[in-house]
Amino acid sequence: MDYKKGRYSGLIKPLFVLVDLVLLNVTVAFFATNITNTYLFGIYISTLWILFSFKNNFYEIQRHTKIIQILPLVFRQIILFAFVLYAFIGFFKQPIVSRLALGQYFLTVSLLIIIFKIFTFYLLKKYRSILSGNTRQVIVIGKNYKTRQLVNTFKTKLDFGYRLKAQFDVADADFSLEKCFGYIIDNNIDEIYFSVAELSNNQINQLVDFADNNLRELKFIPDNKDVFSKKLKYEYYDYTPILSIRAIPLKEPFNKFSKRLFDILFASCIIVFILSWLTPILAILIKLESKGPVFFKQSRNGFNYKEFGCYKFRSMMPNSNANSNQAIKGDLRVTKVGKFLRKTSIDELPQFFNVLFGDMSVVGPRPHMVSHTSEFAKRIDKFMVRHFVKPGITGLAQISGFRGEIETDKDIIGRVKYDIFYIENWSLLLDLKIIIRTFMNAINGEDKAY
Repeated sequence: MDYKKGRYSGLIKPLFVLVDLVLLNVTVAFFATNITNTYLFGIYISTLWILFSFKNNFYEIQRHTKIIQILPLVFRQIILFAFVLYAFIGFFKQPIVSRLALGQYFLTVSLLIIIFKIFTFYLLKKYRSILSGNTRQVIVIGKNYKTRQLVNTFKTKLDFGYRLKAQFDVADADFSLEKCFGYIIDNNIDEIYFSVAELSNNQINQLVDFADNNLRELKFIPDNKDVFSKKLKYEYYDYTPILSIRAIPLKEPFNKFSKRLFDILFASCIIVFILSWLTPILAILIKLESKGPVFFKQSRNGFNYKEFGCYKFRSMMPNSNANSNQAIKGDLRVTKVGKFLRKTSIDELPQFFNVLFGDMSVVGPRPHMVSHTSEFAKRIDKFMVRHFVKPGITGLAQISGFRGEIETDKDIIGRVKYDIFYIENWSLLLDLKIIIRTFMNAINGEDKAY
């Protein structure tokens, strides 16, 4: 085995640490902090910065990491640094230190570190995608739906820095692991991806042994054809490894409180600053075009499958099928005002009252009509998982192209897939991203908004 990786990836992390330490120590010289011993201060903040950064995984940024995953790391690190900074005053008895200058230093260095972190994140992406630097040569063993998804990611997400060299089909008559091993050695392959579903235990053991003995990284693609999404947590019970499904984030009390507080504040702002003046105007327009109520109330299933009355601005002529038949393209029931309301999603705004009442959240799986919920629950696997959290005015599925009319099972399956991903990966930053994307989609218009 004479394989040796020819990359300089190992230097990236130490370089980033060094730049951050330089920023921390050099920036302080531009502020009249009155620190009596600058050397002691430099050693103090540098040591604790490194300790907290490793504890916080501040530099553990992978090539497939998203910016939304980086921001919480940055803010957590900065908050910890703030405590470290002001603890220096009392711990080392610095009575003449200027709190104002120290605060200015903290804000400046925090801004510089945030800028550097984000700049280098995107710089590395461009370096991989445009200059083909910092890349890893990979192969895929197996040919099924999951491997096709992965291959497509390798080919389209060039900024990840993975270069697919070959894919081996286990079903081929001439397939053998020995053939794969030879290709890996001859082409200096860095990482091996294989489908667990297509290999026997004996073949998997051979792969593991080969990877260990030849310093290759081995990664498996799980056989999850029976589930749409699972986040598994790897734990040890004494010496026994256990895989368990990770808890839903919104079941944690702090997360639940944070989301509810955000919902109340956001909904209150919309109601006070937008609906307070927009509602009378829309009420007049709706009444001028057709007789009937301004608001439309429809029973939908929410958290824990509980029914609630979902409010909207009325966008259709009053009809007996409103609670059973979904709007379709060119629906004659939709009024002229209603067409505009639905195209811009303004008809959904009264649901902020539902948010305030606690029946809905600003972001979450979109609730369906009761009749449709019963139908989909029987026909679509994992559909009921959506009811583990409150339904939302908008959601990840809606900004990902799965909104509006359900024309085929593919539409609802895609919606469920994104909803489950949202439930298992919730964060306030993800909520903010969805809200911003929803606003942009409303401005640009959507094909299925009818």
